[in-house]
Amino acid sequence: MVRFGLTVVRHGETRYNKDKILQGQGVDEPLSATGFRQADAAGLFLSNVKFTHVFSSDLLRAKQTAATILGKNKFCKDLEIKYDARLRERKYGVAEGRPLTDLKAMAKAAGEQCPSFTPSGGETLDEVRERARDFFEFLCRLAVELEQKEQDMHGAASRSSGTSEEQLVFPWTNHCSEAELSSDNGGASKILDANILVVSHGAYMRNWISYFVSDLNCTLPTNLTKSQLSSVSPNTGVSHFIIKLENGNLLKPEITCVCLNQDSHLVDVGAECVAPKVF
Repeated sequence: MVRFGLTVVRHGETRYNKDKILQGQGVDEPLSATGFRQADAAGLFLSNVKFTHVFSSDLLRAKQTAATILGKNKFCKDLEIKYDARLRERKYGVAEGRPLTDLKAMAKAAGEQCPSFTPSGGETLDEVRERARDFFEFLCRLAVELEQKEQDMHGAASRSSGTSEEQLVFPWTNHCSEAELSSDNGGASKILDANILVVSHGAYMRNWISYFVSDLNCTLPTNLTKSQLSSVSPNTGVSHFIIKLENGNLLKPEITCVCLNQDSHLVDVGAECVAPKVF
């Protein structure tokens, strides 16, 4: 069986986030000073995790966040960050660079509601979901290939050695219940074939997680509310998943959400850092 960890982080704050202006893909803003502090805090929170792969959206705010997180890591400072356009934020067309209130007004005029409304030149939710599905299937294939290479090189014996076990497993012990960390739910006692960090965007991540839940029957933390599930992650919010592929079957991944939009690392950064949820 193939098992891999997936940690998904939203980029840090930009000035447009703070001012509630839509960025989408057409506005490529850098992180603000607050955004860099958030990314530093997320990096410290993840500093003891040994990631095997790092992927980021190719938009500047995500690239800067990924680089900052990796710079704080004790094991992976020199790991290559691979940029992927499939991780970009949802495209908002004519609404990009305009206040979020303008998008809501456009939706109301069209007799629709956000976020299902698609402004002219923007992406539909189905199009965003297709990008997310394509990227996730790519990650699954990557994990299967890694496991096959490991088997070919070392055989089954090395899989039980446990030499890299501690560094590969995500340190969630202080942030979720014992139930989510039990061995039955993907827990802290089994070796991962890969431990992947992804840095992306709020609306994209919400759509990706919706795909996990509605299409792939992702198991959720027992204390998660419906409003938390549908909310956009705060800037540098961290989510963690364990994915199992029985016999390398790419069609039926078993996904366990360990934690969703975790933001405890922002407590000391300042209360203003937790609130912005504009894309």
